[in-house]
Amino acid sequence: MSGITDFDSLRRAMAENGEEPEGPARNARAEQLLAEAEKLNVPLAVIEALGHQLKVYNYSSEKDKMFVPFARLLRMWDERPEDFDAYETHSLHWVFKWMSSGMLDQPHIPLASIEKWLGEMEHRYRLAGHSERAVRSAEFSVAAHVGDVARAERAYAAWLAADRDSMADCHACELHGQGWWQAERGRHAEGLQLWGPVLEGEFTCAHEPHTVLASSLAPLLRLGRVDEARANHLRGFRLVRAMESMRGAYADHVEFCALTGNEARGLELLAERPAYFTDDGHPRSKLEFMAVVALLMDRLTELGLGDQRVPGPAGRTWTARELATHARGEALALAARFDERNGTAHISERARARMGQRPLVERLPLGVRTPARPTAVALPGPAAANAPGNPDTQPDLIALLAEARRLSDTLQPNAVEAWAAVARAAEGVELAARDRAEIADHQAMDLGPEGIALFEEAAGLYAEAGDPGEALAARARGAYVRALSGEVPQALTTIAGLYDRILALYAEDGTEVRQTAAVLMSRARILMRQVHEAEDAVQGAVLADAETAAREVLALVDGRAGDDVRLVSRAAEAQAMLAELAALTGDVEGAAELFARASEAFVGAGLPWFAVEYEARLAGLAHHLGDTAEAERALRAALEHGGPHLEATGRAQLNLQLAEVLGGRGMTEEAAERALEAAHWADEAGESRTLGAWARQQLGGFLLRQGRWAEAAEVLESALPDLTAETHGDGAVVQTQWWLGDCLSELGEHRAAAERRLQAAEIARHWPEQHDHATLAHLAAESLGHAGLHAEADEAYARAGALWRSLGNVHGLVRSLRARAWLALRVGDVAGEDAAGGVGTASELMASAVGECVAALDAADDAEARQRLTAELGHTHRQFGDLLARSATEDAEDESIRAALEEALSQVTRAAAVFASLGDDALHSRTGAELAAGWLEADLSRPARAAARARAVLTAYAGSDEGDEAAQERRAEAQQMLQVVEEQGTE
Repeated sequence: MSGITDFDSLRRAMAENGEEPEGPARNARAEQLLAEAEKLNVPLAVIEALGHQLKVYNYSSEKDKMFVPFARLLRMWDERPEDFDAYETHSLHWVFKWMSSGMLDQPHIPLASIEKWLGEMEHRYRLAGHSERAVRSAEFSVAAHVGDVARAERAYAAWLAADRDSMADCHACELHGQGWWQAERGRHAEGLQLWGPVLEGEFTCAHEPHTVLASSLAPLLRLGRVDEARANHLRGFRLVRAMESMRGAYADHVEFCALTGNEARGLELLAERPAYFTDDGHPRSKLEFMAVVALLMDRLTELGLGDQRVPGPAGRTWTARELATHARGEALALAARFDERNGTAHISERARARMGQRPLVERLPLGVRTPARPTAVALPGPAAANAPGNPDTQPDLIALLAEARRLSDTLQPNAVEAWAAVARAAEGVELAARDRAEIADHQAMDLGPEGIALFEEAAGLYAEAGDPGEALAARARGAYVRALSGEVPQALTTIAGLYDRILALYAEDGTEVRQTAAVLMSRARILMRQVHEAEDAVQGAVLADAETAAREVLALVDGRAGDDVRLVSRAAEAQAMLAELAALTGDVEGAAELFARASEAFVGAGLPWFAVEYEARLAGLAHHLGDTAEAERALRAALEHGGPHLEATGRAQLNLQLAEVLGGRGMTEEAAERALEAAHWADEAGESRTLGAWARQQLGGFLLRQGRWAEAAEVLESALPDLTAETHGDGAVVQTQWWLGDCLSELGEHRAAAERRLQAAEIARHWPEQHDHATLAHLAAESLGHAGLHAEADEAYARAGALWRSLGNVHGLVRSLRARAWLALRVGDVAGEDAAGGVGTASELMASAVGECVAALDAADDAEARQRLTAELGHTHRQFGDLLARSATEDAEDESIRAALEEALSQVTRAAAVFASLGDDALHSRTGAELAAGWLEADLSRPARAAARARAVLTAYAGSDEGDEAAQERRAEAQQMLQVVEEQGTE
């Protein structure tokens, strides 16, 4: 059975269908409902069903189906206008605008027909007495579409000059069109200014701010306002993702990805909407979509990824290069059809310009999880002829050696790479022993544990070259690498002998301070490794040995460093070792001071990149000491000192630590920026699932604290799949679900918010401390209630109440009972015949809440607790009164209404008395209850009593500050009450 038995059931069915997701299924149901309407033999039923069809077609990919039902509606209007009620008469004229734009979007409809239709629209609007504003707006659209700028500007001016009436588009849609034209003409700032009220939420509709957010992306990028562009992408894509009819706006988001170095995210967007490649019902949006597909694929091909598999039209596999060719062909073919219809080349020119755009930002981090960015592939070219290894252009080996020595002597970060270039250039060339020693030494440094043998080779060559001190230093470096590999005892044995030999050699002037310091530093490093591996029983002796070794380095270098940055760095590193030892012994303040000295020494020597580790350690110690300002300074210094030399992982870690410190200091905007940087660098480092997930979780929290709900939701949803209890702890998972639930609640997505809160509650259910579990259950109940899932909401409130009771939290318990009471009343209202039962249940729950407050007050012996419980009791009486007043429905019997109002008055009067006992701290709550009681007195036809309560409120606020908004509101309401009851008394 269809279930459509009369006009009312048809209307209910159309309303239900209107709530379904956009798409062919909703359209098909509208077609069925039209057939059912025709069976009712009610002209208005057919008119409404045709209007419903028009609406669902317009908000779908099958916009080309709109013309047939509209033509039928228009014919019915011309034949029997009396069959249309006021609403359908308005709707008929309203959808004239849809027809105008719909014809433009279909290249098979001749331009002459569109112009004729525009004249028909103008004629009918004039007959109906409507302003020409909507007509001029439609004319502007036609002129802008064909590229007639002069006519478009005239129509634009006439559109804005005409009066707004009931046929004008909503403010949001009008501002979108006006801003679009400014941006189209290159006036991006003016366009964004016009879009401002829509972007800020002042004006909204079914498709706004969706399209404005999408349209704003490229203008913002062109103006360099990249942070706003990122935010609008995250907000806007969330809105258009589920709306099938918004292929054009979806295309803007794909374009944004192609222009900001987010090609991988662009591919994800294409994969989400495979039907967009083939849906033909709206050729204009298909043209826009295929143009940006070509743009994205060309970008991938340019990056050397033309053979990468990409999402494309169903039925075959596609590479980026193949899809670029296909998409360009489709876009240009569609553009040619429009131009043939229009008699201009405007659409093809726009399509080519869009496909030919260059990236506007090299890489704009978004904060959301995406695959690693495609990597550019170097293509062979003329420069290849000069590559190392070409015998005709062999680099000057002497120059390479000199540069490598300069870099290593000054401890530059790229010294190892310079020596690698020397090694390549030296292949097959006879070199002196000293040169070969240095090459082997630096190769060993680059290889780590695998380079131990090379250190021995280098030592032999240094000895051959007549430098026994450097030979001992090379062997000492090898011993330290052995310790790093876990062979600490062997390393200690080796370094002991090297230590004795270098000191003897130095005493005989057989070597210099630099070589001696190198051996002593290697020994100190090995002893520090022993500290970290030593058991508690021998920790003291090991710590003493390490400290002695570090101080010996300082004693050797003291006063001898001069301009030798190597020796300066030895002293600075020794200071850092002493700092680490101080931290291990619990001397946190001493450790912080020593790390600061080490950092200052490196920076003073022009080696700031060596200070990064120590500033990071200093930040941790400062945080431990509660000095967040110093922690912030140290982390900023670490990032500054590291500069371009920081590896991606280190950059991510430092930014994330700084974000946490800034967030703790209330600087949420910059904290969000730092967390965004951390997420970006974690992704670059290949740590998206670990460090990146942490960064995204923090970023989402900071965005939430700024009220940027949609952006926060996108980021948190992106983080969740990578957050695991094993890696990040179940607390992080719960917090992320909690935050996401808060965001979804603010966005009005209550069912989804409930799901997130229930998932978090299920994890927290297993924790020893149950406060979070109770809070989440309570929040989930709120979301379920807002989602209309009343039975589930009551169950969740009951669960929360039981938890609050077990925790001894009376306030939580009372609030859960009050919420259940309101829910029971709402369920009763919906049930109709069971309304009395709903009121009874609601009253019982409110009475229970009052009882819990009274019992807790009787047991409380703490003054502050009694104060809070008294306030809770007052609010409960007040809500009880409001609930009873709300239950007095207009269709109830007079005696029933009066009884409910009397009981409501009793509860509100008690609330006022309770609040009065709290003195001035509860003044606003008391006067609010007094006014509520006054209105009830008026409803019960007791004007004198109502007036007395109003005057009491005015007296309470005598001499109140004009800046006290609550006081002014109460006074205004009291004056209004006096006026009402005076009129009531006169009657």
